[in-house]
Amino acid sequence: MHETKGAEMYPHHQQDRYGWALHTVKLLREQKMSEVDFDGLIEELEEMSGSDKLQLINRLAQLIFHLLKWQFQPDFRGRIWNATIGEKRLRLGYHLEDNPSLKSTIEESIKKAYKISFYLIEKETQLDLKVLPPECPYTFKQLMDDEFYPE
Repeated sequence: MHETKGAEMYPHHQQDRYGWALHTVKLLREQKMSEVDFDGLIEELEEMSGSDKLQLINRLAQLIFHLLKWQFQPDFRGRIWNATIGEKRLRLGYHLEDNPSLKSTIEESIKKAYKISFYLIEKETQLDLKVLPPECPYTFKQLMDDEFYPE
C-alpha cells in the first residue's frame, strides 16, 4: 500500500519500512514538512526506542547466563567461556555507549534479563534452577568489570 502526499507516491511505513524511511529522510532534508508522515515517524521512533531497550535486556541476559554458568559449573570453565564473557561485556558496553539514556533503565533491565537467563540455563545446561539465587547476584558494576568472574 502506498500513500499519496502531494504529487508523489511513497510506501506506507508498515508495508515497506526501508523505502518509507528513505523517502521520509528525503522529505526532511528538503524541508517538505507538509509531506512528512508524522504519525508514521512517531510510531517508528517509538518502536526504535523499544527495540534498543529490548536489545539491552537481551545483551544483559546473555552476559548473566554466561556468568551463571561460570559460577555454577566451575568444572567447565575455560578459555572459550572467558572469551565469550569478555565479548558479551564488550558488546553490551558498545550498546550503552551508543544509547547512554538506556543507563536509566539498568536496574529494571537486569531484573528482566535475569528471568530470561533462567530459560537459557534450563535450555542449555543440566543445572538445577533451584541452586540459582532468586534475584540476580551481580551488580551492574560487576557485570561490566572485565576482572569480575564469580566464584
